[in-house]
Amino acid sequence: MKGDRVEIVIDAGGATRTYEVTASRAGRRVEVVTRRGVVEVTELTRGGTPVRTARFMSSRVLALVEHPADRRHRAGAGKAAASEEWAE
Repeated sequence: MKGDRVEIVIDAGGATRTYEVTASRAGRRVEVVTRRGVVEVTELTRGGTPVRTARFMSSRVLALVEHPADRRHRAGAGKAAASEEWAE
């Protein structure tokens, strides 16, 4: 969903670097996958087509923080958000 973002902090040999991947348009989402020692963060369209991908060696990743978009402030989500709050 637009507004989803992932921050990745990497050890860059004595210093740290921070990267951010954001779902930049409506209908896009950010997905994180770890396989074979590589962390892959991808921005995807509704249909699952990758728009951009960032890959990092998992041994260099210090922190990976996912920031989901606030679902309660979407248009038309007033009643659905209220019923979800009661379910918790």
